[in-house]
Amino acid sequence: MDSPRGRIYLMKAGIEGRAEMSSSFVDHFDRCLGCLACVTACPSGVQYAPLIEKSRAQIERQHERDPGDRLFRALLMAFIPYPWRMRLALLPMLVFGPLLRRLARGSRPRAGAGRSTPEATNGSLLSRAAAALALAPPVTWRSLLDRLPVHTPAVGSERLKVAVLAGCVQRLAFTNVNHATVRVLSAEGCSVEAPAGQGCCGALPLHAGHIDQARALARHNIAVFEAAGVDRIAVNAAGCGSAMKEYGDLFADDPEWAGRARAFSAKVRDVSELLIELGEQRAVRRPLAARVVYHDACHLAHGQGIRAEPRSLLQGIPGVELLSPAEADICCGSAGIYNLVQPEPAAQLGARKVRHIAALSPDMIATANPGCILQIAAAARGVGYDWPIFHPIELIDASIHGVDPRARSSRQ
Repeated sequence: MDSPRGRIYLMKAGIEGRAEMSSSFVDHFDRCLGCLACVTACPSGVQYAPLIEKSRAQIERQHERDPGDRLFRALLMAFIPYPWRMRLALLPMLVFGPLLRRLARGSRPRAGAGRSTPEATNGSLLSRAAAALALAPPVTWRSLLDRLPVHTPAVGSERLKVAVLAGCVQRLAFTNVNHATVRVLSAEGCSVEAPAGQGCCGALPLHAGHIDQARALARHNIAVFEAAGVDRIAVNAAGCGSAMKEYGDLFADDPEWAGRARAFSAKVRDVSELLIELGEQRAVRRPLAARVVYHDACHLAHGQGIRAEPRSLLQGIPGVELLSPAEADICCGSAGIYNLVQPEPAAQLGARKVRHIAALSPDMIATANPGCILQIAAAARGVGYDWPIFHPIELIDASIHGVDPRARSSRQ
């Protein structure tokens, strides 16, 4: 029942009234990563994403979780998709970050030998809080208060008018990624808009089963980006891009928003996808001598089918030796909020990923999702590695400007 086929069988049994929404029933869906590797593997082309999302939505509407679980999930959904609330939540990390991380390391679930029992995989409230602290992104006053310029002109003649999604965690902890995205697109001939009124795309609530919240957030962003009047919408977070490309399905039963959602999704591109779409490079790439391990974010590789584009762009940087770890298609354990609500299996996956990366002796790691960056960094710290981890767009930006990306990074 923990296989994709087993979960689909359970969905059907639930619809037909042959299975009750008991705790054991719900556990099978809670333990699903939602990584969509099954979509890549399925010879019949079954689209699992909308099935698991709608099943989780029914669970959140109809199932009464235990009080601790319900409170923890409610807090995540009350804070993470709202940047101003997240700013307040991250303030203690500015002062007490090192101390809190040390305390978290003592309480966080470890990737031990043997299988976790079904009862253990959810984790206690304490272990979940410890996991959240261990994964919390490094923040500075600059990162918390940073703003992207609303308009950045193209270098040379304009090829496209592009809007950039600033994101939630991305805009607070990974400001370098957003600024690199704007600089690279501008250097390649795009005028870039970063609408000030934009908010969360709704990806995390959607993947966690809070579908009404996801729709409300999506409606807001659709309206904001419509007003920007752009040709493309560039996204630098894999989970966000995957969700935004699914807006047509999210609003399929809403006659007022269905057409607008489809038109919005038709403009969405991962930033690597957009750079390949632009064609011939305008900006010269300068050498960067480094062994770079590229990790496929699940919602980029499986959710959007984007594998070759980021690799092609990284290989276009002179001096980069691009490497792929063993089991490249297996999730690192981040998976939206999975590493927060299922910390023990997530830690096992993180340790497994780090072992494969370490075998390649990298100088740095590249991956296109903030959750993957945080998960791999935390798993690596747990076994004594301190690799610099970058979004591919940061390495392209550094190459264009002839600098060492490690000198720019605030995440080392």
